[in-house]
Order: sequence, then C-alpha cells, then structure tokens
Amino acid sequence: MGESAKPQPTLELVAARAGVSRATVSRVVNGSTKVSAEVNEQVNKAIAELKYVPNRAARSLANGRTNSIALVIPENAAKFFSDPYFATVIQGAAMYLADTEFTLTLLIATEADPAKTGRYLRGGNVDGALILSHHSDDRSYVELAGSLPMVFGGRPMSDESGELHVVDVDNVAAAITATRTILESGRRRIATIAGPQNMGAGQDRLQGWHDALEAVGLATDLIEFGDFTPPGGEAAMISLLDRGVDIDGIFIASAQMAFGALKILHERGIRVPEDISITTVDNDSYAQSASPPLTTIEQPAERQGAMMAQLLVKLIAGGEVPERTIINTELIKRGSH
Repeated sequence: MGESAKPQPTLELVAARAGVSRATVSRVVNGSTKVSAEVNEQVNKAIAELKYVPNRAARSLANGRTNSIALVIPENAAKFFSDPYFATVIQGAAMYLADTEFTLTLLIATEADPAKTGRYLRGGNVDGALILSHHSDDRSYVELAGSLPMVFGGRPMSDESGELHVVDVDNVAAAITATRTILESGRRRIATIAGPQNMGAGQDRLQGWHDALEAVGLATDLIEFGDFTPPGGEAAMISLLDRGVDIDGIFIASAQMAFGALKILHERGIRVPEDISITTVDNDSYAQSASPPLTTIEQPAERQGAMMAQLLVKLIAGGEVPERTIINTELIKRGSH
C-alpha cells in the first residue's frame, strides 16, 4: 500500500507550535495590529516551520466575504492614464486599505460593453465598490448601490434620491473662490472655460463662476466648454479669443484645460497675468509646471481616496456612514493672476 497523505497543517497546530491561542494565530494571519511584535514573530516562525497556508477561500465562504474591493473608473483607458487625479485617488485608497484585510481591484469600464463592469460587480466578486468620475449615463452604478456597498467619489448625475454615499469637494464653492480671486485683482470682464455639462463637477464649477459674477453685477455671457483635457482647453481658448471680445480674466474649470489654454495665449502673444488673469481647480502637475504656474483650488484627491475607502470598509461591516462627506479645499496662489 502507498504511504498515506500527510495531513495539512491547521490553525490549531500552528497555535500549539507557537504556544498561543487559535484566535491569536487568526489575528496574525489576518494582519491585525493588535498583536505584539514578539508574538507576531513566534506565530510566523511556526507558520514557516509547518508550511501552513491560510485557507482564505474557505474563510471567505464562511463569512460571505471576498476581502476584495473594486475601484471603478467609468472612463476610457486613455483618459485614465493621462489624468493625474485618478492616480492620486487610487493611492489614497490603496494606502488606507493596506492596513486592512481588503485588496483593491482596479476596473476601467469598457466602452465596447458598458454592462460588463456591472455584471462583474453583481457576480459576488467583491464586497463593495468605489466609483469615480460620473457622467449623465451613470444610472447603472446608482441602481447597483441598492444591492452592493458603494461609495462615490464626486456627485453622481443620476442620484435623484440623494441617498447615496458620496465623498466630494464643494465644487460650487471652489469655483466661487477662484473667480473672486480674479475679481480681487481688479478684473471685470471675466470669462470661463467650463467642464463637460454631463458631469457634476462640470455643472457645479460653472454654477460657482456664474454666482460669483452675478453677486457683483457682472456679465455672465463669456462661456466656452471643454472636456477637462489640455486639447479641450486649447480649443475652447481659441473659440473664446476668436469672439473678438476684450477679456481680462478667465476661470478655467480644470488645470489640464488651463494648461492647454495657456499654450494658445502664449502663441497669440497674450501675457498672463498682465493681460489676462487665470485661476483654475486642481493642484496637480499641470498646475505646477504651467508657465506661469497656476493659481488654483487644491482638491485633496489622496485624502478623498482614503476617506472613500474608510467609509466603504465601514459600510461593508454594517456600520452607519454619512450620505455626504465634503472635503475642504485650499486656494493655492501662484503667478497666473
């Protein structure tokens, strides 16, 4: 007869070898910070000696968890890789989750089959989802929130009930502050390059610019629209200048568009800030490397990502979290106004 198979080491055997309780071994395996360094070393030594492999699949079945969280980007791959905002939010979420049992799975929604991501999320592959970048067609994610713990980064366009869990900045207030900064420099013919109006941030920043000018009785007719990218800023700036109207200030709804707009202004010999004062939103590499560097509203994307992850973990555990969490912004003054 052949030799009988050697039994697989168990949690109990590891506990006996390390001289600790089964619960303590479980804490070490799950990465708990409530175990002393000495005990942690004892348990890991026993795990190595016994060649114990934690049966994570069995644990997941037992508690109904996958220990996985999806971070969903409903944008095409080109937009994702070119926009530093996404990388910073992901970094914040990943850093927070590093101290938990959860792993982060990045999903870039496919344009060819938009429902594919929804099917994945509904398929029991993750315990919850973080959703970034929202358009007017985001209803599928809003509807999914009723059956899967979800936290949204930014205001979803389809959130008619206001009952979703959202972490955002006050984009209206950010735009008001940026526009007032131009007003304080004595400018009075102030235009805007607004973002896409199928996105909450695009709508809210246009509203803030409008409110700031209306409050002091100035015209609100100088509006061009872009797509939050440098080429979009270039095209909008060309359209604005080709109107032939005197402009001495522009609030631009994103630093990427402002970066593109500056290129056109330089080409046409228009000086910033001497001839036109510019303010924007996002304190990213575009704002910092522009010439001149851009006066901007910093929205702390890393903190947003960490807060989103923190709230989602609490939701998954059955905890109560606020429906709206607003993160403070900061005006960063530089040379463009």
